[in-house]
Amino acid sequence: MMTNLFSIFDPTTSINNISMNWSSTIIGILVIPTTIWLIPSRNNMMMSILLNKLHSEMKTILGKGKTNKGNSFIFISLFTMILMNNFLGLFPYIFTSTSHLVLTMTLALPLWLSFMLFGWINNMNHMFEHLVPQGTPSALMPFMVVIETISNMIRPGTLAVRLTANMIAGHLLLTLLGNNGPTMSHSLLTILIIAQILLLILEGAVAVIQSYVFAILSTLYSSEVN
Repeated sequence: MMTNLFSIFDPTTSINNISMNWSSTIIGILVIPTTIWLIPSRNNMMMSILLNKLHSEMKTILGKGKTNKGNSFIFISLFTMILMNNFLGLFPYIFTSTSHLVLTMTLALPLWLSFMLFGWINNMNHMFEHLVPQGTPSALMPFMVVIETISNMIRPGTLAVRLTANMIAGHLLLTLLGNNGPTMSHSLLTILIIAQILLLILEGAVAVIQSYVFAILSTLYSSEVN
């Protein structure tokens, strides 16, 4: 029995007290046939075009430094994983793992910590420069240091909450509208189905956009420490 609106996001499916909902995080790898990577097809070409575009964009953001070689592939893998989980959550009875802060914070926090450790150990002067933007008046410098430090500290939280909130919002709206279906007349039911289809298309777009935003922002944070 649903005790509150957010209980639909609770990981409740279990076997021998082992939660099975989180297996949806890797289930996408199991359902993708190996032929998508081996035999040229429309899916293969679409993924190749998408990943090549992302690779070129991330290389532009990261620059051509020696420490940036191969970094774009980390963020492309991150984008692919989040995109897969976002899309799987649109299917009935599949747990949306990206709607939980447990997963999104697990992705964001280690990335941010690694950027900070790398930056402060290898480029300390550069990191201090970031605390005071160019052209800041001398009287405002202490305040700018505090503001920039706080904005830097909340970055993993904003990354995680942005993805989680967007995933929850759309799913809640679909659930609320769907629960009203049995009590509606036939004429209103037709409008509801059309609205649900349009919302589902919107959620598909949100799934792509949010995974892109997460990967691009992570790339930008990485470029700032070099």
